[in-house]
Amino acid sequence: MTAGVTIRTVHDVASLAAVADHFSDVWQTPRTAPPYPAEVLHSLVHAGGAVHAAYDGQRLAGASVAVLGPERSTYSLVAAAERGLGHAVKLAQRDWAVALGARTMRWTFDPLVGRNARFNLVKLGAVGTEYLVDFYGPMTDGVNDGDESDRLTVTWQLDAARIPSAPESHGPVTRLAPDGGPLVRRDLADRYLWCRVPDDIVELRAIDPGQALRWRHAVREVFLTACADGFRATGMSRDGWYTLTRAGAAA
Repeated sequence: MTAGVTIRTVHDVASLAAVADHFSDVWQTPRTAPPYPAEVLHSLVHAGGAVHAAYDGQRLAGASVAVLGPERSTYSLVAAAERGLGHAVKLAQRDWAVALGARTMRWTFDPLVGRNARFNLVKLGAVGTEYLVDFYGPMTDGVNDGDESDRLTVTWQLDAARIPSAPESHGPVTRLAPDGGPLVRRDLADRYLWCRVPDDIVELRAIDPGQALRWRHAVREVFLTACADGFRATGMSRDGWYTLTRAGAAA
């Protein structure tokens, strides 16, 4: 953990209000209209969930929210932290969940955000198990506004060693992306396929929302077909290529 940083669960109104403000800043909404109001966070804690807060000294630098699910599972509603702290926040969530007897944790993220995919699939070793079309409907925050809210569900096995990601070597190109470059590559044995995402979807959405939406639809079609064929997202390269592995293929 970064020197000087502490992570703890918070329960009091003042600390939960600070977490709500943090989420407002991250998602670029007015603090009067946070994506997760303090009163909602308080109710989730009262219901048995956990709000973790990361402090760099006395300054709030990250936070997460998780709730209990059925059959020894947990669900992370949201997590946001300054660079370098995200891993520690997720490990704190894992420790909380394991202490309660949970075996898995699930959450969703925007599949076009490659850095988040790499963190979830490579750093943590979670697996993308479900593609959700326009999951939240229209969103009006400063990050997602103007786009369709597709999400990829990942499942993190809390009581098992991290599974190495599948090979990153790319096979023949089978589809082109909206920018004219390769979108999909597939190995000849049909055990793996690779799908590329844009370098920075947030920046692209700001300067060319039409092109961003074309990427959204292109990647959506790939993932929906792949999931129906038994593939799961198991890796993400530094240059923006997902690895999708067919169930039963050796990593």
